[in-house]
Amino acid sequence: MDHRYLGNSGLKISEIAYGNWLTHGSQVEEDAAAACVRQALEEGITTFDTADVYANTKAESVLGRALAGQRRESLEILTKVYWSTGPGGPNDSGLSRKHIMESINGSLTRLQTDYVDLYQAHRYDVETPIEETMQAFADVVRAGKALYIGVSEWTADQIREGQELAHHLGFSLISSQPQYSMLWRVIEDEVVPTSEELGLSQIVWSPIAQGVLTGKYKPGQAVPEGSRATDTRGGSDNISRWMRDDVLEAVQRLQPIADAADLSMAQLAVAWVLRRPNIAAAIIGASRPEQVTDNAKASGVVLGDDVMAAIDDALGDVVVRDPSYTARQTPDTRPT
Repeated sequence: MDHRYLGNSGLKISEIAYGNWLTHGSQVEEDAAAACVRQALEEGITTFDTADVYANTKAESVLGRALAGQRRESLEILTKVYWSTGPGGPNDSGLSRKHIMESINGSLTRLQTDYVDLYQAHRYDVETPIEETMQAFADVVRAGKALYIGVSEWTADQIREGQELAHHLGFSLISSQPQYSMLWRVIEDEVVPTSEELGLSQIVWSPIAQGVLTGKYKPGQAVPEGSRATDTRGGSDNISRWMRDDVLEAVQRLQPIADAADLSMAQLAVAWVLRRPNIAAAIIGASRPEQVTDNAKASGVVLGDDVMAAIDDALGDVVVRDPSYTARQTPDTRPT
């Protein structure tokens, strides 16, 4: 497993990270989740990404138990704050000082650790002054509860504003966590160039487009039983964007490209994401250990220019590139 520096920091993370959104505490039983974590460790994955909102805090607890007994210094544990947790009271979401300070303490308890390596603003909070947010993050770092700070789904302008304040307060934003895949490329024109300028790396989520880029969903055919597209606890909603015949037909055209490169479709998708130097890691999820093994084999794969061109030709105009989609990730009001 290769490791990469995260932003302009000295922190290295595994270029394939294990994430537990939509799985731990939700889609899979805890013993299956623990088996996936053990397999990730076996494959050399050292970076584990979660968030307090996943399964309304349960995912952090499952991950904490799965990692119990591991050498803490050998792991990079990442979590996030913003979305509503608990009963959904008026201060149970957002990036206020109150919510950040209470949330980091809750996350540390559930993860069974004294600190997280990276604490991330899960969205930009339009209702809290960014000065308040960044001061709270600075205090979290100074208290030793988080070693580094990052953001998730922030626009280029929001990143620039946050980084300026962070530097004024004596720390740096070192990462951005956006959605990114062969099908969803909205960060390429604005977020990535700004991040490169300001010293942030990307830790991208959904590199396999919720499983669509594995090729298991066929146009005109019923979705496989037990797949994410059948999950009524959030999975089917998140994958619905890609369940169109034109998208699924384009994805099927990737199969001969993967075959020629001696890669699985999932490996091709993850390797495609990792080809950019500003990508520090691709987050994979899994409900079975063999999925972790398959995805981990993408580490170190180098795709030639001919393969990259063939992928673009195969996908054609189903690719989403409009950078304005990042701004749409910022909620108009604080969620409840």
